[in-house]
Amino acid sequence: MKKPLPTRGVVVSLILLFSLSVFAQEATEPPADLQEGSAGSPPTVYESVTVTARRVEEEAQEVPIPVSVVSGALIDRAQAFNVNRLKELIPTVQFYSSNPRNSAINIRGLGSPFGLTNDGIEPGVGFYVDGVFYARPAAATLDFLDLERVEVLRGPQGTLFGKNTTAGAINITTRRPSFTPEANFELNYGNYGFVQAKTSVSGPLSRKIAARLSFSGSQRDGMLYNVRTEDDVNDLNNLGVRGQVLYTPAPSLLVMFATDYTRQRPEGYAQVVAGVAPTLRPANRQYPGIAAGFDYRPPSFNAFDRLIDTDIPWRSNQDMGGASVTVDWDRGPGVLTSITAWRFWDWDPSNDRDFIGLPVTTISAAPSKQRQWTQEVRYAGRITSGMNFLIGAFLFHQKLNTDPFHKQEQGAAAARFLLAPSALAATPGLLDGYGQNVNFDFSNTSSAIFGQIDYGLTNRLRLIPGLRVNYDQKDVVYDQQLYGGLKTTDPALIALQRSILAPLSYKADAGDVNVSGQLTLAYKAGESANAYASYSTGFKSIGLNLGGVPTDAAGQPITSAATVRPERVRHLELGLKTQPLRNVTANITLFNTGIKDFQTQVVNAQVGVLRGYLANAEKVRVRGIELDANAMVTPELSAYISAAYSDGRYLTFRDAPPPLEETGGPQVKDISGSVLPGISKWAFSAGGEYAKRGSLLSTTGTYFARVDTSYRSSFSSNPSASRYLIADGYGLVNPRAGFRSVDGWTISVWARNLLNTDYFELLAAAPGNSGLYTGLPGDRRTFGVSFGWTFYRGSRPVPTPARAQSPKD
Repeated sequence: MKKPLPTRGVVVSLILLFSLSVFAQEATEPPADLQEGSAGSPPTVYESVTVTARRVEEEAQEVPIPVSVVSGALIDRAQAFNVNRLKELIPTVQFYSSNPRNSAINIRGLGSPFGLTNDGIEPGVGFYVDGVFYARPAAATLDFLDLERVEVLRGPQGTLFGKNTTAGAINITTRRPSFTPEANFELNYGNYGFVQAKTSVSGPLSRKIAARLSFSGSQRDGMLYNVRTEDDVNDLNNLGVRGQVLYTPAPSLLVMFATDYTRQRPEGYAQVVAGVAPTLRPANRQYPGIAAGFDYRPPSFNAFDRLIDTDIPWRSNQDMGGASVTVDWDRGPGVLTSITAWRFWDWDPSNDRDFIGLPVTTISAAPSKQRQWTQEVRYAGRITSGMNFLIGAFLFHQKLNTDPFHKQEQGAAAARFLLAPSALAATPGLLDGYGQNVNFDFSNTSSAIFGQIDYGLTNRLRLIPGLRVNYDQKDVVYDQQLYGGLKTTDPALIALQRSILAPLSYKADAGDVNVSGQLTLAYKAGESANAYASYSTGFKSIGLNLGGVPTDAAGQPITSAATVRPERVRHLELGLKTQPLRNVTANITLFNTGIKDFQTQVVNAQVGVLRGYLANAEKVRVRGIELDANAMVTPELSAYISAAYSDGRYLTFRDAPPPLEETGGPQVKDISGSVLPGISKWAFSAGGEYAKRGSLLSTTGTYFARVDTSYRSSFSSNPSASRYLIADGYGLVNPRAGFRSVDGWTISVWARNLLNTDYFELLAAAPGNSGLYTGLPGDRRTFGVSFGWTFYRGSRPVPTPARAQSPKD
């Protein structure tokens, strides 16, 4: 039975808001690219734009950093409304998510450990919205709201950004309030019940105050079908709102107040049975033998039938939001910026973590609450005509708590899946209802000072040193208590129960001071070529295990394993940015990143069928070559291509968990030399748009047709490479065509995954190590129609402090 999705009411509300905005506008003026005499320049991924990658505004081609820029217009036209879709435009971005909490944003294959999330470590990729750092990777699953552009910076980012990141940063800039009254509205309809409505209204409240209010609502039916409940799962159900007020008390001073709230209520996210791997366990402990004992067979072993029969409800409810105050003050030789922000994240899940219709794990949920506060202050300016500088300070505090418990409970079939067959293991009710409640209180405080100088040695050669000093303090109180199962005083039966779940309590705290920096030489080879070489050091701060730790022979926690050593990064980058022809850019980057004490997820073999924890791999290396190019071939035709070759490996990892097929053998394996998970050796994106003047329904405008394609080669989907957990390579084709009128309205038809390619977002070994593995199929072909309308009035620009644009002006 289909359930109603509450966002249908959101669509109606947005249409009403749109209607009000229409009445509020008079004598609208169309956007410049749709006025008479213009063909409407089609957007590209790497067009010449102004970016703030170095915390000042400058041309992307002049920045000695590998940065990819996607405009808000292109994001809208490509329907890349979250990070998962953004990766189709920028091949160096990887995003993996089995649900919002268990999400990872990686750049060049680095950032977060592959697998289930452990809350005690920090992401290696910074996620910033209007300068505010978002600590939770779950933010990447939310819909973008009213964007101006997205910048993806590759490599360590410690001397320019408030929060230290080792792999890169995603820097999102939203549209500011405008003193020119404007409104826009977009409505999308598609198959699988897809409805998406977006609207934004902006204008002056007084001579010195302007505001913007933006809404977004998305819904879609699920792509998987549960034959047990006769319901689809893995749907979309998102709602977001963002409000901003801009106050300009003086030409040299801007104050921005912003608040946002996003709500997700999907029924998801399930995985499907993808196959069975033979293991080294006895036949009666492998999946075929276990399933035969229950006379059980899943609805399909073909993952792309997209059928499941799980018996536990799926729920991935999250609420995220916050408020910020940003001040830009043109003072002295530069601009002083202050960003004060508070954010929250509430997570309320329900999962069937055995992924089959047998009661193995009947409850697996980690409801959580997170609160964070950040304060960043920086000053960017010019000392002399040949020297620019930036100096800043950053404070971060985070509290993360269970709400009220992280809970796991076993079912009637658990003993057969998780214990070696024996008379004791067959004791009725031994594990039925046997569970654990985990309560932890985690605190994370970080502070830093950072800075960078850009010094002109000659007219063409610049030296850019940067330095960061960082302090981190983390504390956790962890308590894991048992309940249910067979009540017994038999030591042998208790030992069997404790081999699956055991009581565990510990406290841990860790503090660390780190110094990192970078040195860049930038050379302007000519008017159309800029080269740079950069060497940088970085670190990912010390971590704490919030998923339990191994125990010793006496059953006591090994508290030394509660602390995870910080990652140490050494990074070398060579780049060349060129404009070989007019309206053509071509950039190439070579990089080599070495990491000592790489933070990764491993399995505790002692209590290891269901629990993973964090540890350090000795040495890791990722190196590669990247190419970005775009061209405005004619005023009507644009094209882009981006390609990345990446080679990521464990150089030294002697005590890694074994791959799936070696379960039942040695509990650790030396996987030195093997590939890192989640990295495709080859990744491409390419596309373009053709626009031509014309008329429709007696209205002048522009006909357009665009296509965006992407390809990723196969990748390992397991921390220790397994030949059964290799996700095959795949390519996607996403076309769009329509008409943009000079009156501001646009209508188009679109498709995603036009060729209906079957592919996996990820593969994973099912809990219990029986040899069963599951997968998350990518979306099927979707198609639909889009209608949008944009209104403008007047021409007063948003005031900007003169030197806020660039200290080099």
